[in-house]
Amino acid sequence: MRVLIVKTSSMGDVLHTLPALTDAAQAIPGIRFDWVVEEGFAQIPSWHESVERVIPVAIRRWRKAWFSAPIKAERQAFREAVQAVKYDAIIDAQGLVKSAALVTRLAHGVKHGMDWQTAREPLASLFYNRRHHIAKQQHAVERTRELFAKSLGYAKPQAQGDYAIARHFLQHEASAAAPYLVFLHATTRDDKHWPETRWQELLDLLADSGVHIKLPWGPRTKRRGRSGWRKAGSMSKCCRA
Repeated sequence: MRVLIVKTSSMGDVLHTLPALTDAAQAIPGIRFDWVVEEGFAQIPSWHESVERVIPVAIRRWRKAWFSAPIKAERQAFREAVQAVKYDAIIDAQGLVKSAALVTRLAHGVKHGMDWQTAREPLASLFYNRRHHIAKQQHAVERTRELFAKSLGYAKPQAQGDYAIARHFLQHEASAAAPYLVFLHATTRDDKHWPETRWQELLDLLADSGVHIKLPWGPRTKRRGRSGWRKAGSMSKCCRA
């Protein structure tokens, strides 16, 4: 069985989708997923062993020059990638009109998503062939697990969701003998950043613990996150995610 997932952003929401894949893989042996995700988060789906293909999309970047020749070429290449496979099911876990119109609509196969009452944007449900009622009074992880279960026809497990990505990191960190903590210090919006003083307080608490600190970073977060902390002498270790 081949399924296309439409969950493009943001980073936390993409991560919250992973337990639903684990449920499906346990319920339907041999199931494989392709996943459409914003280019900035394209690494995350590849951490799950049930993901066959990651299809990056760049709606955030494209909308700045939608009709320019280079962007039109990228959009055409994306369309061809999405339409290269006829899927047994397409699950739109984003629930937004933008992603439904620009991604879900293009794909070949039966389209599943949340219904008018429970989708984040009700109009998005008009793009789906099968609409599922997913109660809003749940954590995002549980809502997505329920959506996958109803879309693919199995009972949602009662056990806590399993992200099933530890193996990916363990095989890359097999040589790291010392204990470590990962500080997820970066967000896509400045108003969501935890104050630097709070991070420094946490670092001070760990200063004599012998625990290494690892930071996922890119061009922006490298500048923001590493410089001040290193000056304080509390940074044990930095890494690129």
